[in-house]
Amino acid sequence: MNDDWIVEATIEQLQQAMSAGKVTARTLVLTYLQRIAALDKQGPKLNAVLEINPDALHIAEALDLERKQKGIRSPLHGIPILLKDNIDTGDKMHTSAGTLALANSYASADSFVAQQLRKNGAIILGKTNLTEMANFMTVNMPNGYSSRGGQVLNPYGPGVFDVGGSSSGSASAIAANLAVAAIGTETSGSIISPASANSLVGIKPTVGLISRSGIIPIAVSQDTAGPMTRTVRDAAILLSAMTGIDENDPATWTSGDYVQTDYCQYLDPDGLRGARIGIPRSVYYERLNEEQRTIMNAAIEAMRQQGAIIVDPANLPTAAEPWDLHVLLHEFKPALNAYLGKLPDHTKIRSLRDLIQFNLHHPEQTLKYGQTILLDSEATSGTLTDPLYIASRVKDLLLAKEQGIDAAMKEHKLDALLFPNNFGAGIAAKAGYPSITVPAGYTPDGRPVGVTFTGQAYSEPTLLRLAYAFEQATHHRVPPQFS
Repeated sequence: MNDDWIVEATIEQLQQAMSAGKVTARTLVLTYLQRIAALDKQGPKLNAVLEINPDALHIAEALDLERKQKGIRSPLHGIPILLKDNIDTGDKMHTSAGTLALANSYASADSFVAQQLRKNGAIILGKTNLTEMANFMTVNMPNGYSSRGGQVLNPYGPGVFDVGGSSSGSASAIAANLAVAAIGTETSGSIISPASANSLVGIKPTVGLISRSGIIPIAVSQDTAGPMTRTVRDAAILLSAMTGIDENDPATWTSGDYVQTDYCQYLDPDGLRGARIGIPRSVYYERLNEEQRTIMNAAIEAMRQQGAIIVDPANLPTAAEPWDLHVLLHEFKPALNAYLGKLPDHTKIRSLRDLIQFNLHHPEQTLKYGQTILLDSEATSGTLTDPLYIASRVKDLLLAKEQGIDAAMKEHKLDALLFPNNFGAGIAAKAGYPSITVPAGYTPDGRPVGVTFTGQAYSEPTLLRLAYAFEQATHHRVPPQFS
């Protein structure tokens, strides 16, 4: 069938088409598979999809039958979704984080995120490529490269524009309409960066809003999964399905008073009116080139015209502080060892040391860019008793939260801070605070630019309201063009 209609189709539009009998979940799966064949493995060869779920068509047919017999489970019923390949699925697909060492690793059970998606009727279509080990392998690895999957390309400029990382495949695939939506993960910028770079909406939730169980970890203090979509409403629908308290993840235990089952209720086209938006000019806006600065100024003006109160500047007192990786380096080893130690018996890689040794034994395939970060993390004790770690963790929390984001928002009575692209992702990640990025336009050569709203813990309803109002007022997103 001709798939022109499906380009940029939203979750609601697809649900309406299925409810009207114009299309089935089975047809959607087949259509997206055809696009993957045409654009991911041929043509521009985006290289965004690592693996297809061999049961996807069977699941779609079962959900089509269920729709007829019982109705739909949720707005995600029959919707094909891609998952980043560091998220466990207890099915016939691997979970490898892009490594050759785990290329044959099968998880014994679904991650909590995968469970939630399936419970809501989503079809897990496949796994996406990523920056290997979620970009925590070496300092020299390009965004979107993995030993198992190769290099992901940005559909707006294949081989020219940076695809962003580490949820590169998730971003590239959804920008190119290879599925309706995708799930990425972030420790520090890994959703916001590729979403901005590929003209998508990306949500990095508050740490604890979404369970981390069954996701190959980097740092327990910062890791989270999140939606990557083409519209704010689609992101809100996906977020609604992913949240929940998980008895196996203590980070979710305090989220009970904040978890929402319908984030769409906060989407208000007039949501910018009266909102106080802070512009942290110092450090973050100083990195912009002239083209990016023009786009950001236009975005700020558009918000002002929609009734927002722009506080400019609203600088973060700690923006210029020297940040370090000590927390990530120290948390990675015990977190990864715990994950690997629970894998099924057939998996030979049981520790970070095993991963390093595998790479050393296969250097031509695995060490194109080295493994300096893996080695640095292995050199830590793995016990989190190191004074360097403890001091850095305390410092990160103090500078990112109380003396950073909290201080600026309290001083200026802000609803949100506005950052260009992913420039504020680091401080928000260290605080464990949420961010939402939305397309803001394109440079003259076609490179996407995003605006990112950041707030305090569990402020997703406010951020969604602001992001949706900006999106509806501007409608910047255009799909990439392929010859």
